[in-house]
Amino acid sequence: MSKDLMETTKKSSILRSASNDDDNHDDDHSHPYEYDLAVIGAGPVGVQAAIQAAMLSSSSSVSSLDDPIRKKKRVVLIDAPRASGKLMNEETNEDLSIGGPTGLFSKAIRDTAKRIKVSTLRGMGLREDSVWNEIISSCAELASFNARDIKRQLEYAGVTLVEGYAKFDDSGGTHQLVITNDDDCKISTTTTISTDKILIATGSRPFRPAGIPFDGVRVFDSDSINGLSFLPRSVVITGSGIVAIEYAKIFSNLGCDDVTLLIRDSSPKNALMKIGLDKDIAATLVADLIRSGINIERACEVGEIEVPSSSATAVAKTANNQNFIVPLKIGLKVKGGKIDRPLNKVREIKCDAYVAAVGRIPNTDNLNLEAAGIEVDKYGGISVDSLLRANGAKDRNVYGAGDVLGRPFLASTGVAQGVAAIKNMFPISSTGENNKSAITSNISACAPDDESCEIEEYLLSEAAKCDPTTLTANPFAFPVGVWSSPEASYYGLSTKQAEEMGIEAGEGIALYAECLRGLVFSPNGLLKLVFQKSTGRIVGVHICGEDACELIHYGMEIVKSRRTITDVANSLYSAVTFHEMYRIAAISCMDPKAARKSRGAAGRALAERRRKSSK
Repeated sequence: MSKDLMETTKKSSILRSASNDDDNHDDDHSHPYEYDLAVIGAGPVGVQAAIQAAMLSSSSSVSSLDDPIRKKKRVVLIDAPRASGKLMNEETNEDLSIGGPTGLFSKAIRDTAKRIKVSTLRGMGLREDSVWNEIISSCAELASFNARDIKRQLEYAGVTLVEGYAKFDDSGGTHQLVITNDDDCKISTTTTISTDKILIATGSRPFRPAGIPFDGVRVFDSDSINGLSFLPRSVVITGSGIVAIEYAKIFSNLGCDDVTLLIRDSSPKNALMKIGLDKDIAATLVADLIRSGINIERACEVGEIEVPSSSATAVAKTANNQNFIVPLKIGLKVKGGKIDRPLNKVREIKCDAYVAAVGRIPNTDNLNLEAAGIEVDKYGGISVDSLLRANGAKDRNVYGAGDVLGRPFLASTGVAQGVAAIKNMFPISSTGENNKSAITSNISACAPDDESCEIEEYLLSEAAKCDPTTLTANPFAFPVGVWSSPEASYYGLSTKQAEEMGIEAGEGIALYAECLRGLVFSPNGLLKLVFQKSTGRIVGVHICGEDACELIHYGMEIVKSRRTITDVANSLYSAVTFHEMYRIAAISCMDPKAARKSRGAAGRALAERRRKSSK
């Protein structure tokens, strides 16, 4: 596995070097186009790439900040607000999603659920629609803060912001873009712009399984759920990945009486391990789902959904004189979707709302890529070379970054690709200091006979290149976060991955309940360190619990800097912080037997605490 990846990335590096020699050129020459760069898509990838490019001067080797007389790059950012899950403020027509990740709504509503106690509002006698309006207003406020700040950054950088849908001109060239206004406008207008280079960063959209009657009212995908107009009492969610778990916990925390997850796998733990989670982290997440009262239906999928008519709902509301919702009826089939489940299994579920969160696909359908000759894969993902240039584009002036290239569908890796694409478009000449740094970074920290260390070191060096052909297979390329409640995150190798690479690995665990802050404020969760037994070097960090998505970045630096369990065990951490768990886990690596006793005592005390609080 790892040796094959090493060979693949080596070949990619050779191609990249050759391409740099042949195709990268100084950008001082003038061109006849209106813009130096047009960026299609105003999510986090497009926004950050546009700002990065605009801050460059017309001389590719110097930033415009160094010399205010130099002209900045002429950059236009094309934003299609209603293509972004329609996260809009309809009263002001403000695009709340600009610069935000695909999961902006889920992150906003997750944080809102922490601050607004739905049960308290219901206890005060507030109507259901008033409760939901309070939640949505809070989400819109959070999103609006982000949108306004993004627009401020774009204005400061000198980026021209245009709203509309962009596509390549039918002429077959790659320097002309046709922009039509928003699809909700009554009068259609079309504008054509010309540009020297183009970056496609239109993101992705949810995969929609066939046969499901998505209506954006009662039946949603993971984007259209943004348009939910009421607080459901019961929700069914299909999926076992990050987004499905996030929404299950969100609705549970919002006071939904009945939340059900439908998964194709027979084991929710195994399903989570398939997306990269460590076995203990996966088990902790599943235990929390069950403890939260979330139902999990295994080895099944949706057969047919019966959606009640609007007239039936209206009659029911009148008869009950309250905000009554006629439930959806969801038939369940065994895995494969063709055979009914056994009689001893749940075969039909009634609920207020249904969400399909079963993956994403690149959002490239409406760009007229065929006219530009740009190659795509079977999912619509743009095929690029090692410089992130779209294959097939005649003038090699079109680049791609983010979800349009396919997995891993993360904002962080997409932004890194966007920045890399800008550097490839407008290369900055190397300085002596840069060359010195490059030489220094090539000095190996591995013993001559330590093959596993060499592979690990090579993967670490390749992680910064953002090559989509190897990105998802490289465990050192990026940290992964699950924004559920509690959060989960990881970076580097699991014990199983380490063994596959030929590394004899051990692991140490610290429970949140073993550190003072965790014990007092958030006792559920754990932190795990994976280390190489022969050297003590830490090669992986896995966390599930409060602030896991923040804590992982310290773990990432530990792995990158090749720190050992001794280094971490001897480090001094501020009192009453979650970071103390790193030291506890490192000590656990050194004395596993004593650590198991300590965790057992902490676990028993926590269980007793739960029993008392439940009475």
